[in-house]
Amino acid sequence: MLRFAERQAERLVLVGHSPPLSAHRATWRALRGSGPGILPYLAANHLLPPIGAAFRRPRRLSGLCAERGIRTLRLADEAGMQAALRETGAELLVSFHLDRILGAAVLAAPARGGINVHPSLLPRHRGPIPAFFGLAEGATGVSVHALAPRIDAGGIWAQREVSLPPGASALAAARALHLAALPLLDAVLDRIEAGEEAPAPPRALPYRGWPEAAERRRAGVRLLGRGDVTMAWRAPAGGWRS
Repeated sequence: MLRFAERQAERLVLVGHSPPLSAHRATWRALRGSGPGILPYLAANHLLPPIGAAFRRPRRLSGLCAERGIRTLRLADEAGMQAALRETGAELLVSFHLDRILGAAVLAAPARGGINVHPSLLPRHRGPIPAFFGLAEGATGVSVHALAPRIDAGGIWAQREVSLPPGASALAAARALHLAALPLLDAVLDRIEAGEEAPAPPRALPYRGWPEAAERRRAGVRLLGRGDVTMAWRAPAGGWRS
């Protein structure tokens, strides 16, 4: 997200951030679906970046917003999100790795709707951990799609296949795929600004939830690999400081 914000700072009027510990519902769903073996993956995603930032002075997304005078919002209730979108005049909502599903009213607030970066070749691998399933099936890539009330089911603006190193973990794959999406996202923003309408939604394929322990063993895909903890600790955005 920090790299996207640095590339698109002139276009940004509002940046929303979700506090790491606010993902308790998503965490509970992950534990129910995948068991305690998913906890290190969740910790590396949500807890290590802000903890690591407490011991360092990294470049922060919050710092960029302060420098550029971009309003920030701690995501909470949907009414607050709708109000902030209206007050700032935001025309398009862009989401990265968001830990919640946005309702129809929030998606309708910006005049041009919203888009999301999803680390899979949609409509394949809809769900919370698509990089795992992409690695398991040997089909890795990233999509920029229109946001819709149904999870990962909006029209696909752009996508590309991305080859990953053998043995890549799910966390490393997700990071690499989000970075690979940046040029796609730049181009999609230009198309939307030029007035292009969102593509029609594809035929939705089955939702892929959190993989159970047996499924993880069969796939032979690691959730975390060597270096992932260090990368999470040194995350470029470095957590959030209000």
